Amino acid sequence: MSEKYDVVVIGAGPAGYVAAIRAAQLGLSVACVEQWLDDKGKVRLGGTCLNVGCIPSKALLDSSYKFAEARDHLAVHGIAVKGAEIDVPAMLQRKEKIVEQLTGGIAGLFKHNGVTPVSGTGKVLSGARVEVTDKDGNVQVLDAGNVIIAAGSVPVEIPPAPIDDEYIIDSTGALELREVPARLGVIGAGVIGLELGSVWNRLGSEVVMLEALDEFLPMMDVQIAREAARIFKKQGLDIRLGTRVTGARVKKGAVEVSYTTANGDQTETFDRLIVAVGRKPRSQELFASDSGLTLDERGYIFVNDYCETEAPHIFAIGDVVRGPMLAHKGSEEGVMVAERIAGKPAQMNYDCIPSVIYTHPEVAAVGKTEQELKADGTPYKAGVFPFAASGRALASNDSDGMVKILAHADTDRILGCHVVGPSAADLVQQVVIAMEFGSSAEDIGLTVFGHPTLSEAVHEAALAVNGHAIHIANRKQRK
Repeated sequence: MSEKYDVVVIGAGPAGYVAAIRAAQLGLSVACVEQWLDDKGKVRLGGTCLNVGCIPSKALLDSSYKFAEARDHLAVHGIAVKGAEIDVPAMLQRKEKIVEQLTGGIAGLFKHNGVTPVSGTGKVLSGARVEVTDKDGNVQVLDAGNVIIAAGSVPVEIPPAPIDDEYIIDSTGALELREVPARLGVIGAGVIGLELGSVWNRLGSEVVMLEALDEFLPMMDVQIAREAARIFKKQGLDIRLGTRVTGARVKKGAVEVSYTTANGDQTETFDRLIVAVGRKPRSQELFASDSGLTLDERGYIFVNDYCETEAPHIFAIGDVVRGPMLAHKGSEEGVMVAERIAGKPAQMNYDCIPSVIYTHPEVAAVGKTEQELKADGTPYKAGVFPFAASGRALASNDSDGMVKILAHADTDRILGCHVVGPSAADLVQQVVIAMEFGSSAEDIGLTVFGHPTLSEAVHEAALAVNGHAIHIANRKQRK
């Protein structure tokens, strides 16, 4: 006899575990199916984000930044650090300790909220049932009043550079390098490539980034992307745009990479090669043919604005559905779906989802870019404030970058905010809140900000939208 639950969640990443916990908080019986296992063969929660994605990469980014700061940037403060060294195994051990703490924390939350973890691979059957196959091949079927699919995503592989997990590695392998490569190649100069490239560049690698696109960070506001490119190149990242990799082979303990640019075919050799060209939804073999679910041309499960699939009582959230592959986007979708299952009229504002690149300085954004507004024909005003004019940024010796705010030319309502600079992720979040409440640039301009703070850059950028900035010369406004 199969077990019955009000909700069965497939996947225990940020989308799935949040959905499971919220559904349980609302009084529903919940099971969460997860295929990830730890070294002891026990189910490990947290998905890609906590195990081999967001959290471990940020741990390495933080460790590597502290090392680079001690080695290269403390002299200006009058602090002399001689012979700074990096202990890579110790750095990795710290990363693993953080991962274990957080994944164990989710297990504790499941227990506290009454969520039943189920170890195995989930597959959706007709009638909102879930087939679970464990590591030994044993199969059980869970009857669900509702199914929430949160299976996540996997790294994209490319034929010219097949992963061998030793010399040619993906983002997971890049988090496990036991020593600093003298020369590191990175295919892809997007979010993942920049973050991983930054880690090993700070630790001493000569990092070359091979990006097929002709534009750098095309999803970002072009002014911010250009400033970010300038800063990253100053830090030593060799970013080569318009570079299409055509082959990679391991030869004499190194990786020989062939690529094509406007100047023709070229070859280069690296000690290691990271393939970081993006991620794709983990949607294959996820549901039976008679389940009622359909995929679009890119492999995403088709859903409406409320994450409802075409099959009754089956929902899909996170990386397996349309929209940016962001942990916080999936988490909020999980909350929305759990509440709708419980009968609450929940919805989600997809116009206010922030995105962040955790380099240093960080790059963060929410809302429309200037190029999008131009393409849409939307009348707008822009306000920019450089961190070079921020007292707090200068005092911290961290004054690269800027804050940019875009507002509607007629209503003054904030349409977007883009930041490259110190604490960009936290600064953008202030504007996310403002946008959620429909604020105008004037609203932020009339708000009192503490001094001296980095947040003052947001205040000044908002003032600059209407030509009222105090600490920089105001630009002539668009008409």
